[in-house]
Amino acid sequence: MINPFYGRDIISIRDFSKLDLEYLFRMSDKIQKLSHDELKVLAPGKLLGTLFFEPSTRTRLSFEAAMLSIGGGTVSIVEARTTSIEKGENLNDTVKTVESYVDIMVLRHHMEGAARFAAQITQKPVINGGSGIEEHPTQAMLDIYTLLKLRGRITNLKIAVIGDLKYGRTVYSLLYGLANFNPQIFLVSPPDLMVRDEALIDLEGKAKLSQHENIEEIIQDVDAIYVTRIQKERLPDPLEYEKVKGSYVIDNKLLSKGREDLMVLHPLPRATEIKSEVDKTPNAKYFIQAQYGKIVRAALISLMLNEQPPN
Repeated sequence: MINPFYGRDIISIRDFSKLDLEYLFRMSDKIQKLSHDELKVLAPGKLLGTLFFEPSTRTRLSFEAAMLSIGGGTVSIVEARTTSIEKGENLNDTVKTVESYVDIMVLRHHMEGAARFAAQITQKPVINGGSGIEEHPTQAMLDIYTLLKLRGRITNLKIAVIGDLKYGRTVYSLLYGLANFNPQIFLVSPPDLMVRDEALIDLEGKAKLSQHENIEEIIQDVDAIYVTRIQKERLPDPLEYEKVKGSYVIDNKLLSKGREDLMVLHPLPRATEIKSEVDKTPNAKYFIQAQYGKIVRAALISLMLNEQPPN
């Protein structure tokens, strides 16, 4: 199969098919088996630019760690106030400048469409590290890979997606990505935070979806729950946040009502939606999920930079 990621921008997971994603996951499996010396030849002398205009821990650090692990280097913007944007520079000029320094860049931005705009004005590959409330495609790639590694399949799995389903960009990439693998998806949210209509229309006929308000209605039926934080910073009205905060709390009492092997996933960071007592249970898979982030992103970068990946 021809490498479907070589030289490509990663803006939306909808740009990639099931075969494409499976190709990435096979490469991720290979990455884990390569020695230190074998990894270091995948991107020698290459530079990754991480342009993060919103806070990040796992996404930025895992991309940087991934690039270093395959022999490349990184340069970073971690706060807008430390850049010329504070002086009035626009995103166009920032991206065009960074383009001259790096071979590939990851952009996180509060504006919808920012990553696609960056991809249109630069010749270097751009990865969407999170754009407004739109998408976060590499998060979904690692989420789906985690499910595959821990469950062995996704087809016919029953997966509950819980929390802020209106503004959570990880949710949209996950739903679009999962639609390639035919699981059953339970959407659990307060009425005011249900999945946006345009996504439901787009997913119609592509995924088996049902909407719920009460997690206890379906907890005994699902193989995995994907918990999301209710994002105070994205809700337009503070009163709206006060109305929905704390809508769902995953604790050991709730987990006792589910299957013994129920998996709990979360893109992190978490606030109060998963109690720390869950961390000690075999159900907690969110830190393993974060570990897979480095692996999947190392595989993705190597595929974007090398037309012929390692055998």
